[in-house]
Amino acid sequence: MTKYIGVLTAGGDSPGLNAAIRERARGGKKFSIVAVAEGALPQSQASKVEAADAQKRMARTKEDKQRAKAALAAIAEQHGQHTVHLAQQLESLTGLEARVTILGYLQRGGTPSAADRLLATRLGTACADLINEGVFGAMVAARGEGAEAVPLERVAGNRKLVPLEHPWIASAKRVGTSFGD
Repeated sequence: MTKYIGVLTAGGDSPGLNAAIRERARGGKKFSIVAVAEGALPQSQASKVEAADAQKRMARTKEDKQRAKAALAAIAEQHGQHTVHLAQQLESLTGLEARVTILGYLQRGGTPSAADRLLATRLGTACADLINEGVFGAMVAARGEGAEAVPLERVAGNRKLVPLEHPWIASAKRVGTSFGD
């Protein structure tokens, strides 16, 4: 069974994210930052995604694969506003104002740095080289100081999950990050 690190919880039987935020407020903290992973889902939907993923893996015919992909797409469509919904839940549960910032929009809206420009040049040049070599159906990935072609089949429609036992999770918890558990 897949465990989703990006499962959204705002309450329920566990102490929850709302409790962690209220505790910070009682301790005099004037704000809390809640980071929501792009692929995070409400707990109620995580099992639906697992079932659809399993259906996709077990599909033998082209039609079965298309049905499984359509089921996954429908789930994704339903939860395009999950971060806004979570913010509304947290406001209701904590009595505190919640503001949503989509980091990807913010990151793409600033002035590019020299490093941004060098990366864009490196990846753009690698793309042009691949086109010149007749390589299509691939994306360019930065690897160390270079770039490499990655077939789209390897990345399209795949989720990259952070396992609950990952060292990043342990480190985040050691510095006081709450995952709502």
